[in-house]
This record gives sequence, structure tokens and C-alpha cells, in this order.
Amino acid sequence: MAVADGVLDETSPETAAAAETPAPPSSPVTGFVRSKQGQRILMMVGAAAVIALMIGIWMWSQKVEYRVLFSNFSDRDGGAIVASLQQMNVPYKFSDTGNAILVPENVVHDARLKLAAQGLPKGGNVGFELMENQKLGISQFLEQVNFQRALEGELARSIESLDSVAGARVHLALPKASVFVRDQQKPTASVILNLRAGRVLDNEQVSAIVHLVASSVPDLPPKNVTIIDQNGNLLSSDAKKPANSGLDPSQMKYIQDVQQDIVKRVESIITPIVGSGNVRAEATADIDFSRTEQAAEVYKPNQAPNSAAIRSQQSAETSNPNAAAGGIPGALTNQPPAPATAPIVQPVPGGPGAAPAASSTVQKDSTTNYEVDKTVSYVQQPMVGVKRLTVAVVVNYKRVYNANGVASMKPLTDPEKQQITELVREAMGYNKDRGDSLNVVNTQFSAEPEIELPLWKQPNMISLALLIGKYLLVFIVLMILYFRMLRPIIWNLTGKTERDAKAKAEAEAAAAAAEAAAEEAERMANDPDAYVNLSGEGEPDFIPVMSYKENLEIAKSMAKRDPKLVASVIKGWVNNE
Repeated sequence: MAVADGVLDETSPETAAAAETPAPPSSPVTGFVRSKQGQRILMMVGAAAVIALMIGIWMWSQKVEYRVLFSNFSDRDGGAIVASLQQMNVPYKFSDTGNAILVPENVVHDARLKLAAQGLPKGGNVGFELMENQKLGISQFLEQVNFQRALEGELARSIESLDSVAGARVHLALPKASVFVRDQQKPTASVILNLRAGRVLDNEQVSAIVHLVASSVPDLPPKNVTIIDQNGNLLSSDAKKPANSGLDPSQMKYIQDVQQDIVKRVESIITPIVGSGNVRAEATADIDFSRTEQAAEVYKPNQAPNSAAIRSQQSAETSNPNAAAGGIPGALTNQPPAPATAPIVQPVPGGPGAAPAASSTVQKDSTTNYEVDKTVSYVQQPMVGVKRLTVAVVVNYKRVYNANGVASMKPLTDPEKQQITELVREAMGYNKDRGDSLNVVNTQFSAEPEIELPLWKQPNMISLALLIGKYLLVFIVLMILYFRMLRPIIWNLTGKTERDAKAKAEAEAAAAAAEAAAEEAERMANDPDAYVNLSGEGEPDFIPVMSYKENLEIAKSMAKRDPKLVASVIKGWVNNE
């Protein structure tokens, strides 16, 4: 269709081709999609989908981190915890293994405090709260059983409070009381410990658990308490206790404390002289933990009789009148006896020539017992303490500056080394008789440069870069979705696209008209015969004489620029106006 010389040419090739082209078949769906209302609905659905996608991406970027609230809980405690979380409107979820409850990171501590106020988790063991639900008319046997269960549960809770113990069970064997002393039996206890992964209990901790249980049950001796772990290892065996000659952990700790104290004293007194970081010291202490017991019974030499103490004294005297004469053995006594002779005249007793009278013998015995002088001593000496100390000290070269301010390292002089050695001896408590050893060395420390990780390898910077990259990626995706998808849909729904296109077309048409007017003016000035005067009088009202193609292009541009005007012209032509 073209307008040429005021006449509508309806037989143009383009119009004929358009008239002969059959219209494609259309379905209701296609018609709805092509309709203006259907396109608006589709654009609204697309806009809603884009907005939902943007919201989902933003929510993903603001994903809440979940942390462990409680783990390794019993089924009963798990149900009570979940019910309480639902009442408090706290979101939760279970871990992959199902043995932990996870809640948002910002409510972990608040939820724990609120659940602790409710007594959760209870740990699967019932305590003395079992005695609060006693029924009326309960028998004495059931009351005793409940008391034993409550006592076992309280002991298990106390043991589970230890850092290395994840769970515990306590079994008490309480014998019945008897009025007969010989029939009384001591109670016993068995404890099963479930230790945490990688944790062990030393002998002191096991002994502490034993005494805890023994002190909680009347008449329970510590030797009647048995403790085993989850692997069946007996922990309360007497064979595992350290021998008297061995070192227990407390003794090892004492040795380490002594050595560290010596090192600290040496470095603290040398550092002000040589500067910080220019002295290193190490100490080794030989500690004697043995105890000596000695019993002695000492007998001294005999004392003088006048200074000795008499214990007992005994004296005896005997007399024998008919005893034969006796004397001192000698030559006369060894001679043979003289021959016997009878006297002619009977001698008068007591007179001259009479025989001598029979002699008598007196015997005296005296016994004196003195006290024995002896000393009995029993000496118990405590541990000797430090047997020997060995200390090694390394001192760096001193820093010396020349006139130009350049630093250099130089060794210490002999008086300076002697001064440092004397100070170290006083600080360590040097004892030559004890065999202590001290070695002070002055050498230059090797200045190894500290290896500093580059900025992009530091863990803090890596985590910060990941966080920034995450938010930057989310921002870029949201901007792409908005500018490429959401904004065009919104503009189509509000008609802004049509208005922009129309304004652009008008601007292009105005520019083209101005350019065409300039060209026509130039042509009219150069070739006046190419124009026709429509009025024929006055000032010439010229229009150019155009060809068919030029008229067709003008009609097309008019139809694009103002379709309503062209439609009204065609309508007038159809009505023969």
C-alpha cells in the first residue's frame, strides 16, 4: 500500500504478496498468548518467578548456621528437649548421625539456659526426685528399692560431671541390716564408666571416684568399690597402683616445677644485662624421694665402779668348824705323812704335850650386778630433696654500635662472662659438695628469618575473601536478574517500553524529516523544474515530483509514525469520502 499523487495504490506488489500469504492456524492457547491480556499475565508470572528467585538467592546467602545444642542424649531426654524447643518456637534439626540436636547459632546459649532451668537433660538417670512421687500405701520394700535407685542415679550424675566421663552407671549391693554382729556384711559397689574418645583416667582420678562412692554409702569401704570402663578394663585394681619405689604423677610434676623455677630465676636475673631474647637456660634436677628409717641399739664400754649404777648386790658368809687344816699348797704339803706313834703318857687336854684343837673355816661370797649402758635409737628421715642440679645457659653476643650507628655483634669479655656465671650460681643455688654442674656458653644466636605467610595465604584473609566473594556473587546474580529479566518485564507491564520506543521513533522521524527538508531545499535550489506549484499563484507552494518507491517509503514511515492518522485516511477512502 502506497500513497502517490493523492491516490491509494492497492495493487502494489507488497500488498498483493501480503494478501496472498495465508495466515497460520491459531489455537486458543496461541491466541491467548498473543493477546495483550495474555502477554500481561505471562509477564506478571515471569516477574513473580524472578522475584522469588532473587529472594531465594538472598535467603541462601543469609543461611543460618546451626550449632550443637546437646549430643549423646537418651531417647527420653531427646523427646523432652524437642517438646521444649517447640514450645519456645526455636527451630531445630538433627545431625546426620542422629545423636545431636542442632539449633541456630544465635540461640544456642539462650536455649541451653532455658532447658537447664527445666532440668533438661536429665542424663537418663533418676535421682532423689523419684522419692517425690511416692504413692500412698507403698510397701517398705519398694521404698527401699526406690531409695537405692535414687542413690545410684545421684552417684552416676556426680561421676558424669567429670570432664573425661561421658556416661556412668552405678550398682549398689546393700545387705540387709542384722542385729547380730557376726552376721553383718559390708555393702559393695560397681561402677561402669563410658569415657570420652581419646580420654583416660589416671590412678588419682580413679581413686577419687572410689572414695566418692565409698563416702556416699554408709559402711562402704573403698576396697569394696570396683570400677571398669566401657572396654572392660579394670581400673580400680591394686596392681595398677604405683609401687613405693616408683614415681607418681605428683612427683613428676614436682620435678618439672623445680626445673622451671630454676630456669625462670636464671633468665630473670640475666635478661636485664643482655636484653630480652638473648639468653636461654635449661635445668635438670635430680630429686631424691626416698625416706630412711633406722633403728640402733648401742652398748658403750664398761664404766668405772664408782660411777656405775648398781642394779643388784648379793653377799653370803659360811663357817665350817670341823674342816681339816689346810693351807697354801707348797713343799710341806707335798711331803708324805709321818708314821703314827702312840704316846706313852696320855696328854692332858689343853696341857703341855696335848694335841692341837681342830680349826674352823669361814667363807664369804659377794655378787654385785651393774646396769648395762646402752642406747636404743629409731630415726625416720624424710626425703633428702635435691641431690644434684645441672644447669646450662647460652648467652647471645652483645650488640655494639660504631660511630656511624651501624650495629655489630661481638662476644662478651671474660669479666662479663665471669659476672654472669656468678649470678647464675647464686640464682640456681649452686652447691659444690652436692656435685652441681654449671655451664655458661657465649655464642651468637642464629638469626633465622621468620617465615611470614603471604597475605593471600593467611587463614583470616582466606575466610574474609570467601565471605566477600559469596556476597559479591549474590549481588552480581541479583543485578543480572533485575536488569535483564525483572526490569524489562516491569517496563512492559507499565507501558514504559512502548513510550520509550515511540519517543525514540518520533525523535528519529524528526531527525529524518529535518534531514529530508534540508535535502529538498538544496534540490529545489539546484533544480527548480523538479517541483510542481500546487496553488498556481502567489508564492510557489512546491512539492517534489516523486517516484512510486519514494511515495511508498513515505507512506510506510507515516504509518509507523502515526498509525491512527493513516487508519482514518484509509477509513475515509473506504467510505468514499
